Amino acid sequence: MRAFLGWLASFRLRILLRTSFLFLALVVVLMTVSVLQEEKQRSFNNYQAGLEKTKEQIVARLHHPAGQLALLNPRWDAASAAAGRPLVLPFSGIDFDDQNKVRNAIEMANCLIQYPDHGSLCVAIGNNPWAGGFIYVAGTFASEPLLAHRIGDEFLDGAHRLRVTVRLGEQTWRWIAPFETLNGAPTSVGEGLRGRFTGYLERPGRDYTGARPQREFRGWVWQRGRCLEAATDDPENCRRKSFFSLRLPIESLRAAILQPGKPAWPPADLDQYRVQVEVLPPGDGPPRFASDRPGVEPPPFALDALARLLQPGETLTLARLQDEREIPVARLAGRDEAGEMSSPLLTRLIRHLPVDTLETPVVELEDEIVTGLGSYRLRLVGDARSVDQRLSAVATRLSWFFSAMLGAIAVAWLVIEAGLIRRIARLTRRTRGLSRSVQADGRLERYELADLRGRDELGLLASGLDDLLRRVREDAGRERIRAAQEKDMWHAVGHEIMSPLQSLLALHGDPADPSHRYISRMQQAVRVLYGSASPSEAFADSQLEIASLDLAAFLRHVAENAGIADLSCTGVDAPVFVRADEFALEDVLAHLLRNAERYRAPGSPITLTLSADEHQASVSVANRGPGIAEEMLERIFEYGVSDQADAGAAGNRGQGLFVARTYMAKMGGTIVARNSADGVAFVLSLPRADFAPAR
Repeated sequence: MRAFLGWLASFRLRILLRTSFLFLALVVVLMTVSVLQEEKQRSFNNYQAGLEKTKEQIVARLHHPAGQLALLNPRWDAASAAAGRPLVLPFSGIDFDDQNKVRNAIEMANCLIQYPDHGSLCVAIGNNPWAGGFIYVAGTFASEPLLAHRIGDEFLDGAHRLRVTVRLGEQTWRWIAPFETLNGAPTSVGEGLRGRFTGYLERPGRDYTGARPQREFRGWVWQRGRCLEAATDDPENCRRKSFFSLRLPIESLRAAILQPGKPAWPPADLDQYRVQVEVLPPGDGPPRFASDRPGVEPPPFALDALARLLQPGETLTLARLQDEREIPVARLAGRDEAGEMSSPLLTRLIRHLPVDTLETPVVELEDEIVTGLGSYRLRLVGDARSVDQRLSAVATRLSWFFSAMLGAIAVAWLVIEAGLIRRIARLTRRTRGLSRSVQADGRLERYELADLRGRDELGLLASGLDDLLRRVREDAGRERIRAAQEKDMWHAVGHEIMSPLQSLLALHGDPADPSHRYISRMQQAVRVLYGSASPSEAFADSQLEIASLDLAAFLRHVAENAGIADLSCTGVDAPVFVRADEFALEDVLAHLLRNAERYRAPGSPITLTLSADEHQASVSVANRGPGIAEEMLERIFEYGVSDQADAGAAGNRGQGLFVARTYMAKMGGTIVARNSADGVAFVLSLPRADFAPAR
């Protein structure tokens, strides 16, 4: 009967687990379908509101001067920028004499084209023909301090100058404009320069005798006083950034304005104008800036950028209103995701999900944008049925997550069925006997699991293994913690005691001295106490008292009391103050001097050398003897690394140099080992103190 009840309990547990996993898979499927239905309903409800917001955002961008600039120049692109084709500004003109007004105008219109090496350029005309037939040019360039042209000099190539070329078909206008200071006043390089570019019709050769400046050609330039490169050897002649603005008189533009009747503006041939600007240095050097150089960045504005605001299936049409007619300007469509991978099964499922649809699937919104050159009609058309396609594409991308969840459920069921249930059945018999043994032994307390106890495998396993393993784990954990703490404590204490004991042993080095015997016994006792545990954590957690220390006096004191023969100290005549902990630094030098004495050639000296600069002080501990292998120069500072085969038996655990580097790092210094021609030198570096302490 008991066997039958045990079999029934095992069978009931398997039915429960399998039913639970089946129910979990069904819940995942129903939850996925419910989420898709809610997402479709939400998308349909928000589509029209989102389309309205998109329209408002587009209108706001087009009302901005940068947007109006794009409307006035719909066919302007990177090729047009590189060729120097003028733009139509959303302003009637530019107040080119005022640097702040020019900057604000071109930055607000966003017409600047960026060039390499701090160069930029904006070439444009105003949107009002009555402002005059001018082309405005503004931009920046980098050069050395501008050299001014001397008034009365017949040659213009002795100063910085602009060369401006405007082409229209076979017509060409060329100007050369040297930099001149205002009223011939001296310039101030450190505080910046301000001057003008005086335009002359360009002549062949250098001689401009009798040439008169063009009255309508106006140009200004402002050069910063700050160098572009912060670190420079020649701050007076370093490269600086300059901003300039020009007004170019173009006869063909004036002729278009003076025609009878209302002038056509902008001119029909504006796309054919080409403007080139060069900044020439004094002499025959290469231009500091040339607008026809390669590497022009893409234009900062374009109507095509509005396409990023459109969803798949949406179209945006812009047309200019003129004499009750609509002249098409641009037609943009949302990015097409039709080619995106989509599951046919999911598409059919989403299409048949019951939701409230919009009254009409096609939504059309209109608005009007008024600029200085006329009005524009904006028409935004959207299709709410695109929601199904987008949702299907998203669901297809996320289908791996749904599949992964079902796969995880299947894998979990297989793992529990094959890896746990069968193993639990085999362990049940052993667990029952183990539980009885534990409960019969009075050394372990019983742990109740009332909610898990029963006649099935899980109850027996919980009541048996939990009673035994929990107690064993707790006891073992406490024992490990206690042993580790005890070893670390004794080892850290023992290591710190060894350094002063070594110094005492040097003071009482005579074996006939009674103190020598007792100090040796204390060393042996400390070696036994700190056993085989590692003290790295103890040294890493130690706290040092950093203060200003006269390193020269400190080294003299160490040399006098080290108890080492043939130990000399050089470079300690003048005080050198550093930031250090006196006791930690003495411990470091004690380790280095012991190593130097151990490895030096018999009868050879050990040298302490102090050197310093304005930032740090260095101490070299050098001895004559065998060098250190190149691959060991860094490893010797690691804990436990020693070249002595019997280091452990002698109490040397390969930790002296590890302690030295740890203490030096805590004091903000460094320690390195270097091989010399006849020995080895350890170099300590410490930061200099800001001032010496008061005496």
